[in-house]
Amino acid sequence: MTNKPPPTAAFDANRAIALAHETLDIEAAAVLGLKRHVGSSFVQAVQRMLSVRGRVVVMGMGKSGHIGRKIVATLASTGTPAMFVHPAEASHGDLGMIQANDLVLAISNSGESEELNAILPLIKRLGTTLIAIAGDADSTLARHADVFLNSSVQKEACPLNLAPTASTTAQLALGDALAVALLDARGFKAEDFARSHPGGALGRKLLTHVSDVMRSGDAVPRVGLSATFSELMREMSAKGLGASAVVDESGCVKGIFTDGDLRRLIEKGVDLRGSTAAQVMHPNPSTLSRDALAVEAVALMEVRRITSVLVLDADGQLCGALNSNDLLRAKVI
Repeated sequence: MTNKPPPTAAFDANRAIALAHETLDIEAAAVLGLKRHVGSSFVQAVQRMLSVRGRVVVMGMGKSGHIGRKIVATLASTGTPAMFVHPAEASHGDLGMIQANDLVLAISNSGESEELNAILPLIKRLGTTLIAIAGDADSTLARHADVFLNSSVQKEACPLNLAPTASTTAQLALGDALAVALLDARGFKAEDFARSHPGGALGRKLLTHVSDVMRSGDAVPRVGLSATFSELMREMSAKGLGASAVVDESGCVKGIFTDGDLRRLIEKGVDLRGSTAAQVMHPNPSTLSRDALAVEAVALMEVRRITSVLVLDADGQLCGALNSNDLLRAKVI
């Protein structure tokens, strides 16, 4: 015997849109309603989480558990070591993951989750700080907590007022509020965020240095001040950068000559055959340190409206060069 899907009423597109709008209104109101509960208890929660020597252990059952896992991910990626422990598994050995120097962030809309409340005495016996996010200030969880954060909502977005919807949105918003307050208090920067996301676009942008993407050694086009125009063109063609540095005898950069410079001189009708590199170069070119971030090269190119940049070492000597194609290949832009 095959299972048949339950019968459904005829689909009403207008009702679907109306319900979607109502859901968004209810959940938006639920989040905004949290503001009246954010005060001294929120400050205490942030202070406790800042001072914890171990990890923030987040716990929750059902939908609250799913929210808890997301809060763990947000905390961990913004400078607060965190982990999720399932309350039911904690009763069967996983409680050993929690140490006295940790902090437990327990989430439950009703505050009466049997699996969670069953381990509250053990958490308290460990001496572990307990912060509760719950929708009932008189609940068991709220009464046992060292700090209680009220996540109560007037109603769920579910038309039956049963499925956790607005309540879980409120829990998630409180978790995000904690994470934001913590990262600000820690002085957490974009560079710190990138270190925990090295595989992402932000990580590439903030962790990639000029030295990682630049051309170096013989791949860097350069000629002396007295080089003929023909020698300059051969160097540019051979190295394929679209530009060449012009250096003095000590290797210090005196100028640059680019494809754009060539185009502009031709348009002016200048006879280049007898010219030297010193005569056609653009003096005082834009340069970057090899230790600069690659995104600084992007910004410099955008501001100066150029496509190539010369790179200098700590002694101010030419050590590299890069263009926009190099940055594109490195996925910095």
